[in-house]
Amino acid sequence: MKLQQLKYIVEVVNHDLNVSSTAESLFTSQPGVSKQIRALEDELGVQVFGRSGKHLTKLTPAGEKIVDIARDILSRVDGIKSVASEYTTPDKGKLNIATTHTQARYALPSVISQFVKRYPNVSLHMHQGAPSQIVDFVQKGKSDFAIATEASHLYEDLIMLPCYHWTRSLIVRRDHPLASRSSITIHDIARFPLVTYVFGFTGRSCLDIAFDRAKLKPNIVFTATDADVIKTYVRLGVGIGVMASMAYDKALDSDLVAIDASHIFDASTTRIGFRRGTVLRTYMYDFIESFAPHLDRNTIDRAMQLKDPLELENLFSQVELPIR
Repeated sequence: MKLQQLKYIVEVVNHDLNVSSTAESLFTSQPGVSKQIRALEDELGVQVFGRSGKHLTKLTPAGEKIVDIARDILSRVDGIKSVASEYTTPDKGKLNIATTHTQARYALPSVISQFVKRYPNVSLHMHQGAPSQIVDFVQKGKSDFAIATEASHLYEDLIMLPCYHWTRSLIVRRDHPLASRSSITIHDIARFPLVTYVFGFTGRSCLDIAFDRAKLKPNIVFTATDADVIKTYVRLGVGIGVMASMAYDKALDSDLVAIDASHIFDASTTRIGFRRGTVLRTYMYDFIESFAPHLDRNTIDRAMQLKDPLELENLFSQVELPIR
């Protein structure tokens, strides 16, 4: 059994069982990938993949367990390399982050700006996507960190550390009837068509919970994954916006009015996470602490030792997270 064979079966799964695209991503030939998979299956005496003719169609029950173990082995190999690099080239490496547009556009710029100045030899890459895509990036090893708010059930296999709370604001045009109001109620909001986040994105569920609590039904006429898109359609008069308060810029959005809605919608918590067993480089610890100052190296190491999610919650239960 070779590490190369384990890498091939994992990458085939990552590419939805498409051997051709797997070979292309690994800079090798399709027959070469197929040959190595067959050799591994012959050695193990079980099929990793089900087939229809020459095409792979599914993971077998045995294959699912084998691929899970293979992912863990390859992750540990990466960990060995990270340990070595920490001693040979401590300030050189790469960092891949998976997050949503709101985090990338409004929460991360100052952190990344400081990071690239401090670590000019670290190559930093950002992937934006939906919660399911974000966790997929990290689980498949394409990203080191996931930074997200919604769909916590998707991240059960990751160590997710709380960073900050954030609130929502109502965004309206200056000629809107609510523009002159210093405070609003959920009944005020329910009177108008809404422009907000797609369900499953950026704390959208808190909006639905608030309306359910008031026994009201929101009139959502337009949804988007991007706060800037939401503001665009508010400007067009499609509806009033409900979005993260931090996404409103007084200078750039001076044609719009933001009305605090933190008393209506519960605050959401943004977290940063990584795979269990990940060996964090010094610059990774520094990135996390720059993003969330209460997450120093000792605290992160303590969190990494905990197996029970409740223990992890208890670790941060007395920490007063900042609000954005």
